[in-house]
Amino acid sequence: MKKRPLAITLLALLHSAPLFAVDPTTDEVLQGFDAPSADTGLEAVLGGFEETPSGATTVGVAAEVKRPWHLGGALILSSAYNYAHDAPAPGATDFRGLSRLRAKLNLEHDYDFSDNWHSHITGYGYHDLAYRINGRDNYLDEVLDEYESEVELGEAWLQGKLSRQTDLKLGRQIVVWGKSDNIRVTDIINPMDNREPGMVDIEDLRLPLGMVRLDHYIGDWGITALAIPEVRFNKLPPFGSDFYPLPTPMPDEAIPADAEYGLAANGIFSGWDLSLYVAHLYDDNPHTVITTGGPELQHARLNMLGSAVNVAIDNWLLKGELAHLSGLEYTTLPGNEFSRTDILLGVEYSGLRDTSLSLEVANRHLHDYDPTLSGEGLKQDEWQTALRYSGDFMHARLHLLAVISAFGTQLDEGGFGRYAVAYDIADALTITGGVVSYQSGEKLPFGTYGDNDRLFVDLKYSF
Repeated sequence: MKKRPLAITLLALLHSAPLFAVDPTTDEVLQGFDAPSADTGLEAVLGGFEETPSGATTVGVAAEVKRPWHLGGALILSSAYNYAHDAPAPGATDFRGLSRLRAKLNLEHDYDFSDNWHSHITGYGYHDLAYRINGRDNYLDEVLDEYESEVELGEAWLQGKLSRQTDLKLGRQIVVWGKSDNIRVTDIINPMDNREPGMVDIEDLRLPLGMVRLDHYIGDWGITALAIPEVRFNKLPPFGSDFYPLPTPMPDEAIPADAEYGLAANGIFSGWDLSLYVAHLYDDNPHTVITTGGPELQHARLNMLGSAVNVAIDNWLLKGELAHLSGLEYTTLPGNEFSRTDILLGVEYSGLRDTSLSLEVANRHLHDYDPTLSGEGLKQDEWQTALRYSGDFMHARLHLLAVISAFGTQLDEGGFGRYAVAYDIADALTITGGVVSYQSGEKLPFGTYGDNDRLFVDLKYSF
């Protein structure tokens, strides 16, 4: 199916975005300046001194008993419909039509042991009925294992103060480095769930890692040290999925046993902030190595030096990130190590009422480039652009979101656009609907993504 280039979609989005906010009404401006109460004179003076019957409790006077724990979560029913696939070849999986009808339960529990120590535990479980409706025999076992059902522990940590200036955090955690909301440059600590790329934001894709985190505060600076004994990598689409880009399964993956480490310094100043990063960890993207037992996926050991900065000027927020990685290894040149420098520049504007616009551009420059690497779809310079629009309307009950992420200087090497509308039916009940449109291109793995466009509807009840 021929797809409209993302550059045209980008221009259409900019053309349709609201340029001017509606002026607030007089009632909104005067909100909070209501007329005084009609009670005057002696009744007003004696208000609150009414006699309370014996044994009764005055409303608002008795101290509320505070529980040391909290249990909450959400029940989510999500559905997706693939509308762009052509009829499959005989014997191949038919991805047309219903691709998700998933019931998911998220749970989280917080407990305060004292004023200085508390714990946080999250987890989820889901089951997707779409595979039974479509016929489980139509899917490979790898697809059913990854998508049909899952139960997993999320974040699970204990945090407390060792002193007035030092905090300790133990357990499964998510650590966010960098300033970008859409492109990962220095944000390399946690792996990602990329089994359904483009469907949700990065903040909902990070996978927690078991680690020891130590934070020490000195003036305007906070120093963070990380030791990460739990090593896990990105969750990728399985063989047989419409997001799997290759005709054959991947080799088995070797999981290293050595821990990962990170060190960050974060300074917050008047109108701007600066972060410095050092990390010694594994590459989330594996390369294939031929061993005596056959081909095997391995993860190179990387060193990263990076920094990130935010500068606020009136309604503008300027962003910058820089990362230098060494120790990269690739399948087509075994035994060789490469280094890469990634740079991101971005700008966010929030001067429009209840609206935010952001644009981010990143370049990844591979040093000592060898043309042989083109066999893996690698270029000496890789460009990625992300445009984001969000707006709240109807007293913040209606939410609009548009995100476009594309590779290449012409935005034609692969990417996606996600356009969603969410409405708060009640304080705890939200319905979200939208479309995700994929653009095929030479950037792996987008070569086969062009027909994966889908409509989605989610219903979420929070408690």
